[in-house]
Amino acid sequence: MPIQWFPGHMTSARKKAAETLAKTDVVIEVLDARIPEASCNPMIRQLRDFRQRPCLKVLNKSDLADPKATAAWLEFYNSQPGVKAVALSCKNPAEPGRIPGLCRTLAPHRNDLTKPLRMMIMGIPNVGKSTLMNALLKKKVAKVGDEPAVTKSQQTLDLGPGMVLTDTPGLMWPKIEHDSDGYMLAASHAIGTNAVIEEEVAAFLGDLLLARYGDLLTARYKCTMDGLDGAALVETIAERRGCRVKGGGLDLEKAALILLTDYRSGAIGRISLETPATRAAMLAAAQARTEVPEADPEA
Repeated sequence: MPIQWFPGHMTSARKKAAETLAKTDVVIEVLDARIPEASCNPMIRQLRDFRQRPCLKVLNKSDLADPKATAAWLEFYNSQPGVKAVALSCKNPAEPGRIPGLCRTLAPHRNDLTKPLRMMIMGIPNVGKSTLMNALLKKKVAKVGDEPAVTKSQQTLDLGPGMVLTDTPGLMWPKIEHDSDGYMLAASHAIGTNAVIEEEVAAFLGDLLLARYGDLLTARYKCTMDGLDGAALVETIAERRGCRVKGGGLDLEKAALILLTDYRSGAIGRISLETPATRAAMLAAAQARTEVPEADPEA
């Protein structure tokens, strides 16, 4: 089942973001380090390209991501013109402090301090924008929650001498082009639970983890993963954790939530659901599917 999620307030949020971007020097785009491209909103790219604004891509939650995959993503983004990338975790208070200096390198015309460096934090829901803003300001100025779309309005604050920072609501885009992106976003809790079936999301996640991180699954759930697919992994977790409904059947919904929560919290280990190589392969496969000629009904 394709996953789509575009709450009504995001239309007005996009319009407001476009207006603010006209008065912004650098876009700080916060991504989930486990799914950098899946969590990269194409609308944000369009907005900043239209205004020709440089971008600092922040791969947040890097403490949850596979370090090798993160290194590959940093190389990927840092090769792009007008883009710098940094991986960090807001759990380490010192790491966000690097951001203003990196932004200044992207907007050298503001280094004379005659006008403030104007930065704007953007990104999809639940990637940690508000947590990052609080860390930069060293005080709680933005509401934080472990649910998508907590922030509903913009706020602009002085970050320090010669620096202004605007926080924006999380922005999704009206149509998620690739089904796998929708599932990765849902697994990483960037999409509201009312838009997904958690058993399907867990089965998708299970397939990815079995293919790339089977040893971590074995260590976490204390059983062999041989011959399992994602759906069977959820069933196995239900059996191992005693997830039962009234009458004795397996409670697959509860088991699915266990797998999703373990992934989101890092309990399974440091995991990335995509790399530049797997992303390229997915896009190539999608392109090939669109180029397959339709069968001639008269043939």
